Amino acid sequence: MTGEVTDVAVLFADVSGSTKLYETVGDAEALNAIGRCLSLVRIACEAQGGRVVKTIGDEIMAVFSAADQAAEAAAEMQLRVCEQAPVGRSRLAIRVGFHFGPAIAVDGDVFGDSVNVAARMTALAKAEQVILSGMTADALSPLLRFRVREIDSLAVKGKQEEIGIFELIWQGEDADLTALATRPTRKSSSVLLRHGTREIELTESHPPLTLGRDVKNDVVVSDRMASRMHARIERRRDKFVLIDQSSNGTYITVDGEPEIHLKREEIILRGRGHVCFGHAWQNELDEVLTFACIKS
Repeated sequence: MTGEVTDVAVLFADVSGSTKLYETVGDAEALNAIGRCLSLVRIACEAQGGRVVKTIGDEIMAVFSAADQAAEAAAEMQLRVCEQAPVGRSRLAIRVGFHFGPAIAVDGDVFGDSVNVAARMTALAKAEQVILSGMTADALSPLLRFRVREIDSLAVKGKQEEIGIFELIWQGEDADLTALATRPTRKSSSVLLRHGTREIELTESHPPLTLGRDVKNDVVVSDRMASRMHARIERRRDKFVLIDQSSNGTYITVDGEPEIHLKREEIILRGRGHVCFGHAWQNELDEVLTFACIKS
C-alpha cells in the first residue's frame, strides 16, 4: 500500500441512539431520519472545505486540511442536527470526534494512527458533544482555541504518554469562552496487580491493560467462564478504571466490602481487593487478579 502522507484533520460523526430509534419508530422511518441526519453532517463538512471519505452505517468519516475547518464543521453539524424535529419521541443527536495529525491517503481512503485516534475521540463523546485530542487543540487558531476546555486525559495503547481529552464548546453561553478552564491537577497514582506469579504495576504512563482468554491480551486468563476479550483497566486522570466487556461479567471485591457483579459496566478501583472472571469468587483455588491502589 502506497500513498502520500500529509497532516489532516480526521473527523467522525456518529448518530447517537440509532439502535433505539429503529426499535421505537420502525426500520423505514428510522432509516430516513438517520439519512437526513447524515446529509446534514455531509453539508456541514463540505461547507468548511472538508471531504467525506465514507459512510459506515450511521457514521460519517471526513477529512479536512486544517484543524480549524474540522472544528467549524463539527459545531455547524451539531447545530443543524439539534434544530431537527423529534422522530417519534426521540430527538436526533450526534457524537463527534476529530484529531489532527499525519495520515496516508490511498485511493480516496485515509489510513494511519490519526484515524485511530479520531475514532477513539468519537467513542469518548456523548450525544451533542464534540471531543478532540490535546494535539488537535494545540493546532487550532487562537480564536477557536478559546472555545475548548480540557476534560480528562487518557492512556492509549501504543502511546508512551497520555493523550489530553478536550471538548469543543459549540453552544450556549460557554461557547463565548475567552480563556481555557484551568487544567485539572493530576495526582500521582499507580495500581499494583498480581495474577498468579506475575506482578504488574500500572502507572500514569501505562497504556490500557487488556484481560481475557485470548492470547493477544496483556493478561491471559485461563478460566473457562472468562470471555476472549473479557475486560480492560485504563487510567483516567488520577484513577484506574476496570471496564467489563464480557458475556458472563466480572466479579470484584474490595477488601471488607460485599462482592460486586459488573456486566458491561465499569468501576473505579480503590483500596485493595480481587477480581474474578465470569463467576463469583468461591475459594482460594479460583483464578483471580488482585489489586492494590497506591496514591502519593
